[in-house]
Amino acid sequence: MPRNPSRRTFLKSSALIGLVPHVVPDTAFSDASSAGAVNETGLVFLFQGDSITDGNRGRNADPNHIMGHGYAFSVASRIGADFPERDFAFYNRGVSGNKITDLQKRWQTDTLDLKPDVLSILIGINDTAATISKPAEATTLEQFETIYRSLLEESRRSNPDVLFVLGIPFVYPVGKRTENWERWRDDTANRQAVVRKLAAEYNAVVVDYPAVLDKAIAQKKAEYWVWDGIHPTVFAHELMAREWIKQVSFRLKFLKKYRHSF
Repeated sequence: MPRNPSRRTFLKSSALIGLVPHVVPDTAFSDASSAGAVNETGLVFLFQGDSITDGNRGRNADPNHIMGHGYAFSVASRIGADFPERDFAFYNRGVSGNKITDLQKRWQTDTLDLKPDVLSILIGINDTAATISKPAEATTLEQFETIYRSLLEESRRSNPDVLFVLGIPFVYPVGKRTENWERWRDDTANRQAVVRKLAAEYNAVVVDYPAVLDKAIAQKKAEYWVWDGIHPTVFAHELMAREWIKQVSFRLKFLKKYRHSF
């Protein structure tokens, strides 16, 4: 299916706007927002990652389950309900247990073939888990960065105007994660740094899930939000969805209405 030229025009403009710091007042975006609004149609949103993104999604075309039951579902349901006239398409291709090497194996069919305009990725915690419990399957930090960068490169070659949304992985000392906690914490922190580095290189939106969860945990114990130290509860998924929309709103102007809603 040929790519909608209006999407390409819009995303190229949004990439330039994204270079402006978030502290710039909303009025600074008014002209760009109104000028680009007519082009904000037909975008393809794709969510990639592991079980946190998977959300026990359906593996067929049943629209009742296809987005899973997590933050990706919440993002799609809110945007799709509020902007039906824009003809957006949403896909979830998260797979439980995936590491960066697993993403690499299925990147063509589960990412490139879907021709995303907005590509959201949350990956890394299973790479940390493998380092601790299955070292033979683990990637080094250098391999993690190399493979992650290659996936972004392939996506950009396929669509030079793709907007990357990179989620920061997280872990908390809950349940089994209290065992070898320092290793969990330190390895995850190293992979967080890689994601931030790549986000800067590729002018990506950064969704800092740990910052959001840290704030929430300061008000209510960690188990309420991340029941086993890795997997969010329904409450945390909602916080993740809000933060995703908020951060992406600085690049996709039609989302501006949400910026001060959460």
